[in-house]
Amino acid sequence: MEPLDINYWAIGVGAVLSMVVGAIWYGPLFGRLWMNIIGVTPEGEVARKEMQKGAGPLYLIQFVLTLFQVLVLAHLVADTTRVGGLARALWIWAAFIVPTLAAGAMWNMDSTKIKWSRFLIQGGYQLVMFAIYGALLQFWT
Repeated sequence: MEPLDINYWAIGVGAVLSMVVGAIWYGPLFGRLWMNIIGVTPEGEVARKEMQKGAGPLYLIQFVLTLFQVLVLAHLVADTTRVGGLARALWIWAAFIVPTLAAGAMWNMDSTKIKWSRFLIQGGYQLVMFAIYGALLQFWT
């Protein structure tokens, strides 16, 4: 097997750009609308600002998940022949569903217990469904 041609610089730039676009998207572009949608009250705004003071580790986790996401996408784009349906479905779940659900769980005002519960329930369901989809696509020919 010959190695895949992966541009790791593009992966890093993609991850950095996702953080920049996210800051703009949920800041000046749609920040107020987003706060209304998720029901932030004036009291919640104070709590959100307090949460942001310790959000450094969350930003690091989000960045690492995004690096992983772009890396897997790079592999999927470069290799269309060596991965079966089940493996590809599980990689897509791990690289796209998990980071998306993690972002949804991390960036809200819920308690840690609620965040983890929401993440695990939604992630578990998606894992089962992607495994089913991948197996069907791989073995039902």
